[in-house]
Amino acid sequence: MNEGVRVKTEVSVEESTLALARDLIQRESVTPEDQGCQQLISDALRLAGFLCESFDCGKVCNLWARRGNRDPLIVFAGHTDVVPTGSLDRWQYPPFSATVSDGLLHGRGAADMKGSIAAMVTACQRFTASEPSHAGSIAFLITSDEEGPAVDGTRHVVEQLQKRTESLHWCIVGEPTSREHLGDTIKNGRRGSLDGILNLRGKQGHVAYPHLAENPIHHAAPLITELVSSEWDTGNKDFPPTSFQISNIRSGTGARNVIPDEIEIVFNFRFSPVSTVTELKDKVETICRQYAEEFTIDWQPPSPVYHTPAGELIEATRTVIRTETGLEPVLATDGGTSDGRFIAQTGAQVVELGPVNHTIHRTDEHVRVSDLALLSKVYEGILLRLLK
Repeated sequence: MNEGVRVKTEVSVEESTLALARDLIQRESVTPEDQGCQQLISDALRLAGFLCESFDCGKVCNLWARRGNRDPLIVFAGHTDVVPTGSLDRWQYPPFSATVSDGLLHGRGAADMKGSIAAMVTACQRFTASEPSHAGSIAFLITSDEEGPAVDGTRHVVEQLQKRTESLHWCIVGEPTSREHLGDTIKNGRRGSLDGILNLRGKQGHVAYPHLAENPIHHAAPLITELVSSEWDTGNKDFPPTSFQISNIRSGTGARNVIPDEIEIVFNFRFSPVSTVTELKDKVETICRQYAEEFTIDWQPPSPVYHTPAGELIEATRTVIRTETGLEPVLATDGGTSDGRFIAQTGAQVVELGPVNHTIHRTDEHVRVSDLALLSKVYEGILLRLLK
């Protein structure tokens, strides 16, 4: 009898989470568009007793939904915007069709991260129904500006919340952190990010008369070699080493017989807390001076490192994952940046936990339907441990 009840509950979790995930995926919310996704989320949360507010900024939609007015506050954070699809003819199923086939939910945002948002919402629906007088408070911080500049989204909302002196204690970000199986990896921090645009100047001329010109590409070649072969640091026990990558190189007039007069090199650091932004800038400029007399570097505003040490949130998350999946999750800080960096600056404990990330930002992005139900139960379990 009890087994029958358990199976029926599991089916209900899967159906409700899948239905909301499909509704969200079918909306073409490419950054910074939301296309009504946050209205769907608000409608579902209001039925569970949440007060919903909009903190829109510029073209960006931001949702803040809160249930309760007591501490501690646990926040579920995510984004409704998705990256562009690329060529549609390369997709097995239309990217906004939310097609289910062979146990997989296909579509842009299935893994990153509309599936996670659906799991968060249904987890809160069940938790508030079973624990209507729960301790503390629950909130959602949802933006349509995570995949883009990330200026008018979570960062903006956090600034407004701080002005209202709202205190965030714990935060779960639904980024797709799992590697092979749902729950095998928790992100408890992220490296910082620093972008730069290096411009080397030369002297334009005819390719047949190189003695009358100065080719900046030739100066750039050994400079690039040294930059990419340099060891910036070795990381530490919590963070992998700082990495350097060139993402774009632009030069030339388009003509084959013209030596260009400049080359532009766009690069990025993903840096560990072992290195400071100032140290990285100084080292790059030192290397540049060895190979070029005339250069400029346009440094972009950096994204900070964040790290959440062991505490109640990490312990609760690991315990629930063990119970629900049988896995022993590992803590990691690799990968790209996330909006967790803005929330961590408030002093909140932040973890990131979401689906398997094999197909994020790729054609044929998908997620296991069963994983969405499992993720919803993990989120619910964390609420039960922290707020029951």
